[in-house]
Amino acid sequence: MMRSKTLIALAAAGALVLGLAGCSGGGGDTNGDAGGDGGAESAGGEGLITIIVNDPANPYWKTEGDVAAAAAEELGYDTTVGAHKGDANTENTLIDTAISNNSVAIILDPANADGSIAAVKKADAAGIPVFLVNAEINETGIAKAQLVSNNAQGAALGAQEWVKQMGEAGEYVELFGAPSDNNAQTRSNGFTTVISQYPELVKLGEEVADWDRTKGHDKMQSLLQSNPTLTGVISGNDEMALGAIAALKEAGKLDGVVVGGFDGAPDAVDAIKAGELAYTVLQPVAVYAEEAVTLADEFIRTGEAPAEEKQSFDCILITAENVDKMTAPFTYEG
Repeated sequence: MMRSKTLIALAAAGALVLGLAGCSGGGGDTNGDAGGDGGAESAGGEGLITIIVNDPANPYWKTEGDVAAAAAEELGYDTTVGAHKGDANTENTLIDTAISNNSVAIILDPANADGSIAAVKKADAAGIPVFLVNAEINETGIAKAQLVSNNAQGAALGAQEWVKQMGEAGEYVELFGAPSDNNAQTRSNGFTTVISQYPELVKLGEEVADWDRTKGHDKMQSLLQSNPTLTGVISGNDEMALGAIAALKEAGKLDGVVVGGFDGAPDAVDAIKAGELAYTVLQPVAVYAEEAVTLADEFIRTGEAPAEEKQSFDCILITAENVDKMTAPFTYEG
């Protein structure tokens, strides 16, 4: 059964993230030669922790890698951070490298719910514990932990705010994330569960934009051409939402269109402050990236895996009313 963190715990953890951010500038690099010289003797960590994220060009995944590396180095481990960019073959190569480098643990944001299973099994067979963050795989018992946002809870939070700002009526479209990521469907289902309760909200179309800002822009252009009367856009993440906003601005149609996002990215925070994005749903990526390292360290030292493999962390709704409490990337202090 998944563990759900409370909003109070998340806010408290934000202060820890700020502390981690101060040491992340000396974080691991792709060559794996970054060390934790300053704290190794006192912390007692030893060996290489390999961290594999999706694409650090996205601030969400960059924060994930930066925080995990900083936390590991604070404990005394060496780190290396790689990126698979959603490609399972690249992910497999990075896992092979982690094995050949005798990593003591792997922190992995999996590329594919099904396609990443073999890579995790390979690492496990080599005796390297794997701790998944942000996304799950469709198999249990091989990763030591799977730490994710409570996507269903976050989607409901966002959809409720979106419905309110839409005035419970209007025509809208949805931008859907990468189908290979279970989070995309979970969020979409959460949106639908809430919105379906309001018969005057009419869905005109849906496009897959793969979590990407450029694709969000291009798909929004296409949706606008087919549905010029739309008054709302609900998006599976901030990058797609920001792309949609750009397309709406180019068409001179942003005014009167409610756009909702999901992630809590810095650019989304700025867009809320500018009155362009209605809200975002903050995923506590900095919290569970640090927690994954803590669990890895405990396993390395004691051989004890977490009592619960699947763990979820509640999201926070960010609107114009509380956006000033975002004090650092993906960090909320309320």
